[in-house]
Amino acid sequence: MNTHPNSYPIGPYKRMEDFSDEKRQEMIQDIASFPDKLITLVERLSDDQKLWLYRTDGWTIAQVVHHCADSHINAYIRCKLCVTENTPTIKGYDEKEWALLPDANDMDLRASLYILDGIHYRWANLFLSASEHDYKKMVFHPQYRLKFSLEELLSQYAWHCNHHLAHIELAIKRNSN
Repeated sequence: MNTHPNSYPIGPYKRMEDFSDEKRQEMIQDIASFPDKLITLVERLSDDQKLWLYRTDGWTIAQVVHHCADSHINAYIRCKLCVTENTPTIKGYDEKEWALLPDANDMDLRASLYILDGIHYRWANLFLSASEHDYKKMVFHPQYRLKFSLEELLSQYAWHCNHHLAHIELAIKRNSN
C-alpha cells in the first residue's frame, strides 16, 4: 500500500455505516458541485502548470482531470446498473494504465470537463430520484469480491470527488511556491 502522505490528502475512504437523509443530501451535493469546483481550480492553468504533480510519482493535474472523467463515467454506469438490475457484476478497469494513454495526457481538458459536467448533472439527478429501496440495491465488484449498495457507491464517489480536488489543490500549492 502506498503510504506517501499526499496519497490521501483527505484521508483514505472509510466505509460508512450511517446513511441519514442529511448525509445523503450532502454527498449528492458533493457529486453535483464537483465539475464547477474542478473548473475553478484548473481553468486558468497553463499547459506547463497542468503537468504539475501533487506528489513525486503521482499523476499530473491533467491526468487527474482525465482520470475523473474516466472514473465517473464508469461509476455513473455502475449506479445505473445497480438501480436497474438484480445485483449485477460490474466491470473493473486498470486506472493506472488508462492514465498512461495519450488521451489522459492531453493538455486540453475541455472534453473531460464537458464529460464531467454532463455526467455529474445526470448522476446527481439519479441519486435524487432514487427510492429507499433503490439505495439498498447492490452491485458485485469481482476485483474486491464485495457487494456495494447504491448508497455506498454514492459515499465512495462523493469521497472520490473531494479526494481528487484535494490532489489538484496540493499540486497547485506545492508548485506555486
